Amino acid sequence: MTPVHGLWALDLLDILLVSVLFYRLLILVKGTRSAQMYVGLLLIVLIGFAARTFDLIAIKWIVDSLKTVWLIAFVILFQPELRHALAQFGRTRYFRSFLRGESYGVLGEVVRAAETLAQRSHGALIVLERNVGLRNFVETGTRLDAKVSAELLVTLFSPGSPLHDGAVILREETVIAASCILPLSANPRIAVELGTRHRAALGLSEETDAAVIVVSEEGAGISVAFRGQLKRYLNEGELRSELSRIFRIRPEEEAAEPVRPQAHDESAEKAAG
Repeated sequence: MTPVHGLWALDLLDILLVSVLFYRLLILVKGTRSAQMYVGLLLIVLIGFAARTFDLIAIKWIVDSLKTVWLIAFVILFQPELRHALAQFGRTRYFRSFLRGESYGVLGEVVRAAETLAQRSHGALIVLERNVGLRNFVETGTRLDAKVSAELLVTLFSPGSPLHDGAVILREETVIAASCILPLSANPRIAVELGTRHRAALGLSEETDAAVIVVSEEGAGISVAFRGQLKRYLNEGELRSELSRIFRIRPEEEAAEPVRPQAHDESAEKAAG
């Protein structure tokens, strides 16, 4: 590639990046009070560009003199949108592996909800999406797109709620959908006393890398299904520890370990111990 072609390529890349940046900002402010300010900012930029192109000395001097002030004003005016954009950038799959600590707040809400539901003997099935998308299962339920909180989860699984049947699916900090249908495990070696919720949790854990929390109505016990294994009768501390362990596993480490279908009743071993 000649130097001239290299300069053209850099110019095209520069234009492309600026276009993408302005487009993303436009998407962020669309439908907000900042939209009109964004249009005004673009107008000022165009005036400054025209002043330099046509050598309008007075306009160019004004634009150059207020350049620093406009930069500060831009940060102040668009602070919520900039914060939201940076948060979305940090939630991409590539960077999420470096920021797993952010999920611990969500795990705390989930643990608190599971403990409350167990105390009330309300059955629940909570799915925490990891690396494998669960879109097919989300489409079987009712879309919510609400922020995760213990209060919301407890309300959804209350007997009077129209969405208490089925599973709730969480993605990062969002309750994606409720009343979702999960596949039942066909493993014949599962303990006979396990009900539909536990079999559904194991079925999904055998097909995906999701972590599935089960709260039993009868025994008020809390279980976690992951990679075809079911850990039962967990207390609050054990549940928190198990979820933290699962979300610390990196994709490359998980790929080296195959799914192991439940072969026996682990709760019997725990009781015997």
